[in-house]
Amino acid sequence: MKKVLEKEKVIVKAKLMKARISAKKIGPVVDLIKGKNVRDAKISLNFDGTKASKLVLKVLRSAEANAIHNNKMDKDKLYITEVWVGQGSATKSGQFAGKGNFRPILKRTSHIYVNLSERGK
Repeated sequence: MKKVLEKEKVIVKAKLMKARISAKKIGPVVDLIKGKNVRDAKISLNFDGTKASKLVLKVLRSAEANAIHNNKMDKDKLYITEVWVGQGSATKSGQFAGKGNFRPILKRTSHIYVNLSERGK
């Protein structure tokens, strides 16, 4: 009996840490490209005019370059296996208000992660 070993799937990762935008604003953009081919995802992100789409596109291009140059993967077979956003640290500042009050301002950041893999055949 021969044992057939299945080739492990290679996953290529890229991340952008402390992006100066809240995770809540990036969420809908990330949901737009989950599971798509890299080519289709890049087209979708190019037509979306938000700041979030530009940041996600930046990370996606980085992951694609990692896959092509470091792992010698085929550009046409790449697809997004995972993409998610995590909440980063918040810079705290504030504004003085009337009657001795203080209004806090949270400048939120987020972390964007993209994982790519090759489709079989």
